[in-house]
Amino acid sequence: MTRLTTRPLLALACMLATFAAAAVDGSTDNNAMLGFTNHAADQQQSLEQRFDAQLDPADQRNWLKQMSSQPNQVGSPHDKANAEFMLAKFREWGWDAHIETFSVLYPTPKKVALELLGPHPFTAALKEPTIPGDATSSIHDGALPPYNVYGADGDVTAELVYANNGMPDDYKDLARRGIDVRGKIVLTRYGGGWRGLKPKLAQQHGAIGCLIYSDPHEDGYAKGDVYPKGGWRPADGVQRGSVADMQVYPGDPLTPGIGSVPGAKRLAIKDATSLLKIPVLPISYADATPLLQALAGPVAPANWRGSLPLTYHVGPSTAKVHLTVQSDWGQKPVYDVIAKLKGSTEPDQWIVRGNHHDGWVFGAWDPLAGNVALMAEAKAIGALVKQGWRPQRTLVYASWDGEEPGLLGSTEWAETHAEELQAKAVMYVNSDTNGRGFLDAGGSHSLQHLVNQVADGVSDPETHVSVRERLRAHMLIAGNDEDAKPEAKDVAKIAAQGGDVPLSALGSGSDFSAFLEHLGIASLNLGFGDEDDDEGIYHSQYDSFDHYMRFGDPTFEYGVALSKVVGHIVLRSADANVLPMRFGDFSSTLDRYVDELHKLVDKTRKATDEQHKLLDAHAFTLDADPTRPIAPPERNSDVPAIDLAPLDHAAKQLTQSAQAFETAYGKRAATGFNLPAKQVLELNTQMGRMEQALTDSDGLPTRPWFKHMVYAPGMLTGYGVKTLPGVREALEARRWDEANQYAVTTAKVIDRYRAKLDQLTAILNPAP
Repeated sequence: MTRLTTRPLLALACMLATFAAAAVDGSTDNNAMLGFTNHAADQQQSLEQRFDAQLDPADQRNWLKQMSSQPNQVGSPHDKANAEFMLAKFREWGWDAHIETFSVLYPTPKKVALELLGPHPFTAALKEPTIPGDATSSIHDGALPPYNVYGADGDVTAELVYANNGMPDDYKDLARRGIDVRGKIVLTRYGGGWRGLKPKLAQQHGAIGCLIYSDPHEDGYAKGDVYPKGGWRPADGVQRGSVADMQVYPGDPLTPGIGSVPGAKRLAIKDATSLLKIPVLPISYADATPLLQALAGPVAPANWRGSLPLTYHVGPSTAKVHLTVQSDWGQKPVYDVIAKLKGSTEPDQWIVRGNHHDGWVFGAWDPLAGNVALMAEAKAIGALVKQGWRPQRTLVYASWDGEEPGLLGSTEWAETHAEELQAKAVMYVNSDTNGRGFLDAGGSHSLQHLVNQVADGVSDPETHVSVRERLRAHMLIAGNDEDAKPEAKDVAKIAAQGGDVPLSALGSGSDFSAFLEHLGIASLNLGFGDEDDDEGIYHSQYDSFDHYMRFGDPTFEYGVALSKVVGHIVLRSADANVLPMRFGDFSSTLDRYVDELHKLVDKTRKATDEQHKLLDAHAFTLDADPTRPIAPPERNSDVPAIDLAPLDHAAKQLTQSAQAFETAYGKRAATGFNLPAKQVLELNTQMGRMEQALTDSDGLPTRPWFKHMVYAPGMLTGYGVKTLPGVREALEARRWDEANQYAVTTAKVIDRYRAKLDQLTAILNPAP
């Protein structure tokens, strides 16, 4: 390993001599490389070209084949072997690397069984057979059967009720039809919301068990040819997955908020609020078909019907169902591979990059296609180091374990190192799976311009335009779809104006959660997709190397493209004279989010008034078919006055402060940015901590682990984001007092962020 520099202040002073001689990108020039002097930008372009030259798609292919050759779930021998393989590679490439191990609660099934009783008995197979042409599909030793981790143990027998996607409105529809799920087993289909919400809501409505099946309408033959002819889910394919209540807190269920290290105080299993209380099991549509055929009761509403060749009824069933789940509720190790390159001039500012390496079975798509791109970046960066380059800031590359059960490895590492991360980490860059098609870019909006500049400099392998321009076209088409949501239409309008394409906001579902939403570290999530057929084998035995080579990115050109996009972001963030962040982009995005809240209030009030008129006119009763009775919906509460003025005022003041900062930044850039080294260091330090100002120590209502007041996963969306969540979710749930309360709380957070931004402006404009 090249010896690290031991004189950072001297090196920083030398850097500033160059910095004073040329302009740094400001608000007046969107084409200049953000955060760099002109001379430094030329050097950076040369560095990125040298980085790109090191990327070999054959590396990614070989690593993917090896790492997906055996079952790769938490606790498996191959999961540990993959961690040790990566550790050796990082060290070979010149990184200071180690494995950090955590012990977490990870239940594994001892017995799962599902039977339909009565005159037409049926026993579910609950397994995925070998697929011709898929070499690993015949490997069952060491592979866990289809199950949902963190569902409760249970042995229950009851009638079955079909609840569509198992979302809140579905239970309202059941109630209108006189169907009660108390004491029943609920059958739901994937789609419409995150899987963990389905058994949670079933439990809340009194069900004693829950089944989740994959209907071919969502990811089977209704979408395209099934595997192996096509990429979509075959009849016996099963989607595994976690059903932990990760909207309350992710990570080890027994150590919320603290790392699961030796000596950590652990909750009793009965006290872990993220664990379910009823058994739940995922099944294939082959196993679901006899259960659906056994249902009686009303015919299901049109939008509840899937693509199976049968009439969908809601139930109850004519015969009872017997469900058994028994698990080993022991501790399992998770192995995080952590590699560092110490920065030469600003070692106490960290750029953290992560992807997970555990899968549900073989995990070729999810996550190893993204993980091998991370490895390619690390190898290329190692080659640059051997050529004599050193990053100015410290690089931390991490391959997380235990993401699939509940973001275990990343959360435990972030909680363990929380104090150090909040002091040093200025950015976290995540990826997960990767495929072929369009760049999917989400994250903190202060990083939006950085992502756009990088994406504009990377060529799309299929069209040979920049990946940014291809993404812009994709947004325009999606936003002009007549069924597009208003938010998508708004984003399309912004994209149509040219310039930067908007980043999407982040919810959850991958390893950025602990960094962004718990610690307040600016984060990104990046990957390619939308032209591949990965949905059909998602979380199944068939997420394999052979499937990926046929229906994914067989040339690994998009793997290389991902390495370029992420690698350039990492390298620029490591070496920028001033951190490549633009806070005006966050301010303008916040304006859009506040405007959405106003529209939500207006829409809710209008819909409430219309419902009340229909109820008062007995329209629902008169419209109903007497032979198929459907009760009127429950009367919604009136919408009182909602005071969003505190948010309006905070957003307006932030706009003014953002403009003042950009003006000061631009003036300093135009005059050579000749600040003393100490002030530049302070500027970078404070910029790196700006995102933390958007957190509140008390967190969100009923879930204090989530501290970010702008981005959070929705309590009823799972992975899906809710922006300004304290206010938005209160409005959607008709908790009017809470909405007014969190309008004030969130406004105070925005004001604190604005005050920090004013401090940055003062650093740029020191008093004489």
